[in-house]
Amino acid sequence: MEATRRDRIDGDEARRRVLDAAERLFYARGIQAVGMDQIREAAGVSLKRLYQCFPSKDALVEAYLEHRDRRWNRALAEHVGRVAEPRERVTAVFGFLAEWFGTADFRGCSFINAFGELGPVSPPVAAAARAHKRTLRERLGTLAAEAGAADPDALADQLLLLVEGAIVAAAMGTATGPAERAGSAARALLDAATAPGHALVSRRPRP
Repeated sequence: MEATRRDRIDGDEARRRVLDAAERLFYARGIQAVGMDQIREAAGVSLKRLYQCFPSKDALVEAYLEHRDRRWNRALAEHVGRVAEPRERVTAVFGFLAEWFGTADFRGCSFINAFGELGPVSPPVAAAARAHKRTLRERLGTLAAEAGAADPDALADQLLLLVEGAIVAAAMGTATGPAERAGSAARALLDAATAPGHALVSRRPRP
């Protein structure tokens, strides 16, 4: 009876349930530690329906990373979009991180975690992780340009390093207030990148 009820869940609803369950379990426990049967149970779908939605665990992992990428980037964009002043939008990124780090289920970056587990043996996972970071770096470059940085690309690289370092430090508990400290460093970098004469200095030929 229970299996029949689970089979009657329509495809879209089943896919949503499976993705939600996979996101919770993969993020909390790690991809390799979670089996398809655990996801089936958490999603409340039959094994047949699960495999109709995702024919393999590899396919589910790729869909999970795509889902996580869209959700995380949308949340960041909404947070930064609430700030009007261009310079403050740069540091708003670190305010977003502070809020994220304070959530009860924070376990670091899904993409760093997935790359650490599977990147060397799964080209799709490695590609998804790199694409996520590339999108973040592009967003930081846009914010740097809007804030008036003389060299937005250089500042974007610096900001990305601060973001990545803050995420790892928060996940490992190796620093106090990592988002706030990284935000202070970002503000100092932004001040330097927009200071009068910076463009001339940055373009001076090397001896």
